[in-house]
Amino acid sequence: MANEEDCRAALGRIAARLAEVDADRFAEHAVERTISCRIPDLGLAYRSRLHAGGLDGFEPDGDPGTAQVRLTVDSDDLVALARDELSPAKAWAAGRLRIEASLLDLIRLRRLL
Repeated sequence: MANEEDCRAALGRIAARLAEVDADRFAEHAVERTISCRIPDLGLAYRSRLHAGGLDGFEPDGDPGTAQVRLTVDSDDLVALARDELSPAKAWAAGRLRIEASLLDLIRLRRLL
């Protein structure tokens, strides 16, 4: 099982990957949203904010249920996603990644990735 430090590093890699998306393309599809990532096997949750300028850093979150886009993933799967060892679509289809968001937000996120 990955630890808290591994998960924070994985979230940092995911944020860095989004920072590599063409700025015009990013601004075209990104709207301001709060994003939480809950890691139930470690009892952790983090929050960030997505906006036209990018993705803010992830910070610990005591109430991940209030975010507009909510992700739930176990620690090992989060690390695998960040390393491109696991595709988000396959993780979601297998029930290893849970995404709670509006349909429009899901479409926008898909266009960014």
